[in-house]
Amino acid sequence: MSLDEIIPYLSSILQEQDCALRKAKKLVDIISVAWVIACQMAVKIVELLLEERANSCVKPDRCPKCGAKLESKGLRNRRIVSLIGLIKWRRRAYGCTNKCGVGQIAPLDEELGLNPHQRVGFDVQRAACMLAVFVPFETASKLLHRLIGLKVSSGAIWEWVRQAGTKSMLRLQEELDALENGEIEPEDFKESSLSAIVGADGVMAPFRPEKGKPNGRTVWREVKVGMMGRVSHCIGPKGTVVRKLVRKRLVAVLGGIRDLKQRLVLEATKQCIHKASQVAWISDGARGLWNLYEDAFIKRSRGILDFYHAAQHLWEAARIWLDGRTNQAKEWFKNARHRLRHGQHNEVIQDVQNALSIPGLPNGAYRTLANLLQYLETHREHIDYEGFKELGLPIGSGMVESACKWLIQQRFKGVGMRWSEEGFNHLLHLRLDWVNGRFDDQLFSPQ
Repeated sequence: MSLDEIIPYLSSILQEQDCALRKAKKLVDIISVAWVIACQMAVKIVELLLEERANSCVKPDRCPKCGAKLESKGLRNRRIVSLIGLIKWRRRAYGCTNKCGVGQIAPLDEELGLNPHQRVGFDVQRAACMLAVFVPFETASKLLHRLIGLKVSSGAIWEWVRQAGTKSMLRLQEELDALENGEIEPEDFKESSLSAIVGADGVMAPFRPEKGKPNGRTVWREVKVGMMGRVSHCIGPKGTVVRKLVRKRLVAVLGGIRDLKQRLVLEATKQCIHKASQVAWISDGARGLWNLYEDAFIKRSRGILDFYHAAQHLWEAARIWLDGRTNQAKEWFKNARHRLRHGQHNEVIQDVQNALSIPGLPNGAYRTLANLLQYLETHREHIDYEGFKELGLPIGSGMVESACKWLIQQRFKGVGMRWSEEGFNHLLHLRLDWVNGRFDDQLFSPQ
């Protein structure tokens, strides 16, 4: 296909739209008409190229199903809705002389990466799924129509999300199998020597009580979310050193701690966490998360108990022990919180021990203080916040909580939303692929 062959078609398109282009006064109108012209030209170029390929496509020798000879069915029409518009062309098709039920065989379709009976291009499917990652399916349908003029139902978008999500889940399972066999290839990136942060948390999401039935009371289930990244230090606008999280990766699972552990270890292997100058694990006091830390990360990282979670436990003890409405309770909490933050955690533990020996201490206050003491003793090595700050490590799990908010709350906890487990998992994996930079063409390809 030469330039001389294309120019007459493009000239005719320009002549057809010339009147509309000249009538457009405002810039936005001119751009709109120009966009229509550009899409029409692009469609014509694609159709001419497909016509050329249809004439040069090699006929297959035998039926791929039974091996019988093939007979020509002549030129058959094919059309695909794409981001630039409706593309129509004709290509040669063949049928099996043995009538084995293989259906119509079109070599050009296979060459172009199209499924039989496919009517919408993978470019449209990818754009629709990209929108569905951020907004409800109905909204994604309306946005697609407003942005590029294509009318696609919310049901179709959901089906594309299901297909892409299934491929994402299969890809993850292949990586988990490769991890078990020691065959994971680490990602190559410059920041591998920077300090690494690993953290985890849980967030509740609403589900339907029974599969396939929208009625009934909402069932709330916990989604476990893990985060991993590297801490980079840069100079802020006022000359201060600012910590910045780079190479952030998220994992999540609607499952148990073991499932979360597999995914975090996989990501740690990909990110060459063993090359980091130092590694820190940070989370709240949930026992399951600290069990995960002890099983998978304790040998190569230091644990950090979220400071704000620890401070919350201090206030709960002061509220019950000294009555939270009194100045005495507020002063004790303020002093204990300050000392905990600035390296005097052992003194705070001693204060709680002394409080437990006060004569006549009410049973409720005694139990609360005893629980606090056990909590602080369990995490004694994880609450040296002054030391962590000197090492340039964060003392709060806000980065993990913000990951939970973006990944789960913003998309899955809208007004009236309730999910099936299948639908939730498909969309969750696409959101993970997006934030991790893996929302690629592998998810949108022939079945």
